[in-house]
Amino acid sequence: MGSNQGDPEENLNYALTLLEEYGDEITLKAFSHYYLTEPQGEIKDQPWFTNQVIKLEIDAEIWAPAGFLSTCTAIEAKMGRERQEPGGPRPIDMDIIAWGDTVIEDNDFLTLPHPRAKERAFVLVPLKEVEPGFVFPDGTTVNQALENIKYRQEGNKIWQD
Repeated sequence: MGSNQGDPEENLNYALTLLEEYGDEITLKAFSHYYLTEPQGEIKDQPWFTNQVIKLEIDAEIWAPAGFLSTCTAIEAKMGRERQEPGGPRPIDMDIIAWGDTVIEDNDFLTLPHPRAKERAFVLVPLKEVEPGFVFPDGTTVNQALENIKYRQEGNKIWQD
């Protein structure tokens, strides 16, 4: 999850609260610290993002990945996110990084694992904190993915070109 409008930490907490309102179907298992990340992509003139990775246990008999992503999109809309330019400022951004070993490709709505997860330090650093032994379905470990990208970290701040 990420936010760079309003009070980003409060936005992340509120999004998590909205997820938890689904009751026993969704259980929070772990969450990372907050990480401050410089904006990525073409839109650099905006506030830094506050990012966090959460690990959830989701009842697979009730939820499919696309349905869960639809719920995340609805939470984003409820919190005021307007779909504009990719990479622009937003009160909340929620993505599914992985869904167990599930691989979904060539889908306009959802690709799993997230197609850019292994390229983004703001995903990999908190992911490693939450799940140090994480392995992507292709066999790449979180440590290997981090070794393959150029980034700099000082405390909870992450820079990446």
